[in-house]
This record gives sequence, structure tokens and C-alpha cells, in this order.
Amino acid sequence: MPILGTIIKKAYELRNLPVEKKKQNLQPIQAQRDVLKKLLRKAQFTAFGEYYDFDSILDKKDLTEAFRKNVPVFDYNSMYKQWWYRALNGEPYVSWPGKVKYFALSSGTSEASSKHIPVTADMLNAIKRASVRQLVSTSKYNFPVHFYEKGMLMIGGSTHLQYNGTYYAGDLSGITAGSLPFWFQHFYKPGKRISKTADWATKLNEMVRKAPSWDIGVIVGVPAWVQILLERIIKEYNLKTIHDIWPNLTVYVHSGVSFAPYVKSFEKLFDKPMIYSESYLASEGYIAYQNSLDRRTMELIVDNGIYYEFIPFNDDNFDEEGNLKDNPTTLKLEEAQNNVEYALLLSTNAGAWRYLIGDTIKFTDVSHCEIIITGRTKHYLSICGEHLSQENMNRAIELLQEEFNIEICEFTVAGIRHDSLFAHHWYLGIDSYIDPQVAIRKIDEYLKQLNDDYMVERTEAIKELFIDILPTQVFYDYMKKLGKEGSANKFPRVLKGQRFDDWQNYLNSLP
Repeated sequence: MPILGTIIKKAYELRNLPVEKKKQNLQPIQAQRDVLKKLLRKAQFTAFGEYYDFDSILDKKDLTEAFRKNVPVFDYNSMYKQWWYRALNGEPYVSWPGKVKYFALSSGTSEASSKHIPVTADMLNAIKRASVRQLVSTSKYNFPVHFYEKGMLMIGGSTHLQYNGTYYAGDLSGITAGSLPFWFQHFYKPGKRISKTADWATKLNEMVRKAPSWDIGVIVGVPAWVQILLERIIKEYNLKTIHDIWPNLTVYVHSGVSFAPYVKSFEKLFDKPMIYSESYLASEGYIAYQNSLDRRTMELIVDNGIYYEFIPFNDDNFDEEGNLKDNPTTLKLEEAQNNVEYALLLSTNAGAWRYLIGDTIKFTDVSHCEIIITGRTKHYLSICGEHLSQENMNRAIELLQEEFNIEICEFTVAGIRHDSLFAHHWYLGIDSYIDPQVAIRKIDEYLKQLNDDYMVERTEAIKELFIDILPTQVFYDYMKKLGKEGSANKFPRVLKGQRFDDWQNYLNSLP
């Protein structure tokens, strides 16, 4: 009898009771006000808190409105140049109490270089609480007792951190791995030794070698790298599907990128029904996770050290490159509406204040704080007013896969000048055959149905569409060339500026 599994499942069920009761009793709007008050109180004696007079904000009757009026909106460049560089140099009490010991290096899909995001002890504790909540929520799914004794394979960045004299820097997954609960170490794969490996190829080989000795029930990771691992294991051991070696594999938790383009290729890897669950752990904190199998949405975590605001993602607030304009309109949770695209602003227990993280979301149900991720502010194409979102692109690729029964694991698109007007250039990663002209014609048709602005500009200004069909490996090799292989790295869905030039130069250099 699986005694350990029985104990763990019972503990999850008991832990779930007070969590659910608390959710029912604490309204999200009030929870957010409480979070903001707690953040302001704790940071009022920092350099940032004194400069923006947190003390007087705390005295105001309408705390949230005073905060909105007194503190400006920041993007990474402005936050770093004005404040975070001081913490990076070892100065304590800059935008959060104490000295920042860790900085997470972001995956940098929108910018050419990685960003240094502060990670505090308070933030790590909040991530741990949210992770336990997500684990606890599995008790509602009626998994068999033995499921709770299976391994959890977490394919993240290296746990080996760089020490730079005053701080440690590395992947957030590597930083958080050091604070895993002691009881979880028994289930954690690939284990401490392999997790320290920085080189993706070496780590991949080690995981393939160890695979037969593991009994995996859950996999966590970015789809592209998880798919590569599973395909390697299947090939190495001459399997039909991954369930031949991991028969108890039941759950795949994905994060950071839309899973829709990967569904078809993942289904071929499995022989049993799988539960796909989404989580939203950014470099700035644990934002949301899927709390129901019935809905492909995530629930914002509103009472765990993050205060949210929302900027309508439109031409009034952002330029065509996805850059934030001056004095944008910002909304509180109670002012947000369903089915409107917003850019996320976070104020956190790591010293981010009204900080634009670069992601865009939509509420599917504001009253229950249910959201979907729609893309990135910079992964948005509007060179002539077509307002093409990453959500539109993902859906068009999904429809192309369904109609022609093909797998498209990676894709990207660029907006370019063409003669006196404009064009879009698509690049698809496909390892089977499709006529390129058929593919681009179909993508054009789908987008016209999905986006009225695109339909108008397609006849007026976007006079040409180009397409390159490439082996999927070309995308992965490019990421390797950039030093962004494995971990939480994702291929950008929209290429602009220098990144587009680098991509073209790379393609031109191929034999």
C-alpha cells in the first residue's frame, strides 16, 4: 500500500480546505488593497519609499488612488537606471528593505540582452506559498494515491549561480530551486547534480541517460525544450511513446508561451490521456495558475505579495513598436473589463513599483480573476495599423495545423517596408511538407477572419506576404547561437529592429 502517497494526498486535501475557505471569504478587490498597504508599509523607509512619500500615501483614505497619483509608471530601463542599479552595486534599502542577494536574469525574448530583476527573500517565500497552493489544488482532481509518490521533472535553468561580488545572478528557476521545501527533494528531478549543469546539451544528455531510473508523474517546463527531451528519450530507447518508460506520467505543467501551437506534436508523444495545466511564473513573481480542468484559464493570485494594475493595450498608451507612451491610462482590478487586452503593471515584494513586465493579458472573468496570456507588448505587429496580436498569430498557426494535419513547433513574423508600402514576412518551422504559397494564403485568410484591422490594412497598405518554410532545428540552433538554449527561453514570435537583422544574417549564413 502506498503509505507515503496516502499521507501526502491527505495533507493536500486538508491544506486545501482553509485555502478555499479563505478565497470565499476574502474578496479579490479587498485582498489587493491589503496587499498594497502591506507593500507600502514595508517599503516606506527605503530610498524609493521616501522619495515617493509612501508615508503620506498610507495616510490617505483612498490608498490605491493616492498610490496611482503619486508614483509614476516604470518600464525596465527607467526602473533600472533610476533605482535598481544601486541595489546591483550592493546598496541596501533601495526599493525594498535589506540588501538584494539575488538577481534573476530574464530570458530576454523582447530585448537583445538579459535583464537583472531583483529577487528578495519575501519574493521567494511568496513563490513557495504559491507553488504549494498549486500542488494543493491537485487534490481536487481525484488522482489515485500512488500519483502522489511519483517524481516531478522540472526542466528549468541551471541552479549554479554566478557570484558577482555583491550578488548572485542566474535563472529564476535556479534561484528558487535552492529554496524547495525539504520534503519535496525526494520527488524533485533531475536532482541537484544535473540541475547545476549550465550547458543545455550536457543537461539533456544526462536526463536522457537517467530517464529509465525515474518514475515521473509530472513534467514542468517550456514546451519547446520539453518536447526535445521527450523525443530524445523515445529515440534513444526505441519507444513508441514516452509512456513506455514513464507509465505514470499524468500531468504536464507549461508556462511562458502559448501551448496551442505545440498540442499536435505533443499528442504524438503520449499513449495515455494527459492533463495540461498552465502556470504563470515570471521573473517578477508568481502571478497566476490554472485552478480548474474545465477552463483553459488561470486565476490571478491576488493575496500573495503582488499588487496589479492594467494598462489598456491600444494606440493611446503604446506606440507601434510596443513602447509605453507618457502618462498612460492605468486601471485597478475593480476597473478592469472582460475581453479587453491589457499590459500588466506589478508592484511587488521584490521592490518593483508600477512596473511594466511586458506581458499582455485578457480577463475571461474579472469577478473570479480569471485570465489568459495573450502575448507581449513587443511581440505585436502594427507597422501600418493592422494591430496584429500574438493571440491572433497563435490562432492562425493553430488553424493551419488543424486544416492540413501538420506540426508547426516554432514560428516568427516580421513587418517590413516593401517598395513604398509594407509587407509581412513569416517564418515557419515545419519538418513535413506543405506548399509555402498555400500556407501563406491560408494564414492570410485566417487573420482576415480574426482581425478586422488586419483585413482593412491588407488591402490598403500590406501589399505583400512572404514566407520561408524552415526545419524546426534552425530555430533551436539560432537560440543556441544566442546562448539562450533550454531553461525558460522562448523564440520571439515577432522580430523587429536589430533582432530581425541578426535573424536574416543568420539565415543567410546557413549552407
